[in-house]
Amino acid sequence: MKKKPAVVPEKATAAVKGASPVRTVAAKPPTGESRTALVRRARRINRELAEVYPYAHPELDFDNSFQLLVATVLSAQTTDLRVNQTTPALFAKYPTPEDLAVADPEEVEEILRPCGFFRAKTRSVMGLSKALVENHGGEVPGRLDDLVKLPGVGRKTAFVVLGNAFGRPGITVDTHFQRLVRRWQWTGQTDPDKIEAEISALFPKGDWTDLSHHVIWHGRRICHARKPACGACPIAPLCPAYGEGETDPEKAKKLLKYEKGGFPGQRLNPPQSYLDAGGKAAPPLGAG
Repeated sequence: MKKKPAVVPEKATAAVKGASPVRTVAAKPPTGESRTALVRRARRINRELAEVYPYAHPELDFDNSFQLLVATVLSAQTTDLRVNQTTPALFAKYPTPEDLAVADPEEVEEILRPCGFFRAKTRSVMGLSKALVENHGGEVPGRLDDLVKLPGVGRKTAFVVLGNAFGRPGITVDTHFQRLVRRWQWTGQTDPDKIEAEISALFPKGDWTDLSHHVIWHGRRICHARKPACGACPIAPLCPAYGEGETDPEKAKKLLKYEKGGFPGQRLNPPQSYLDAGGKAAPPLGAG
């Protein structure tokens, strides 16, 4: 006897502004989901997330491409919040690649200590600064091939910079992105480069940067690694992994993070659009 499809509770999306009406959905997509069906489902998820996070943006504070590049390198193995609490002192003392390239490593290490792996990160940010001065006239290059040659810069970091400092589309495959696209069965790959290739083929190139923001924001706020808030998820009807997390709407609502849970975000100086949407700036280092 065939199993009946799982039913998403009617209140499953009530806790999230912008959620679509709930529909009955199967716990897994139909066996042998066609390529066309996959593309349609993936693009619909992105459209609905765009309504939930219309203010999605990079969660690192930056004023220029150099600051974004350095901050992204520093964000490895730590939170964007910790980076945002640390970089003001770094950029106040070393505002340009020329300044950071000739800095005293011990002084830079002391500033970066809160970010973890501070010695390796000091070598990376000083090394990339020297490379910018020596090879690019002190300017951050706007080409992928040039960026990935800089110390400490991989494809993920490069696409963050290209998409958000130069307006050149790219997909940022971080841990949140990897987790969600696999949960949604957009891909079965585990290698970041292969994930990037498969996901990029599902969307128009112009969607890539915003898609990255939507997915990453959803992973940080609702679709968590250990306890996804399924009962408060706006795309529950489209998710083949619905039910892996808390499905009770009230219990799920308590799992929401950042602005979705009524808490501050990760940026000390977020865009006005985020503040207008009810988001709260993060506190500076040592506050509270």
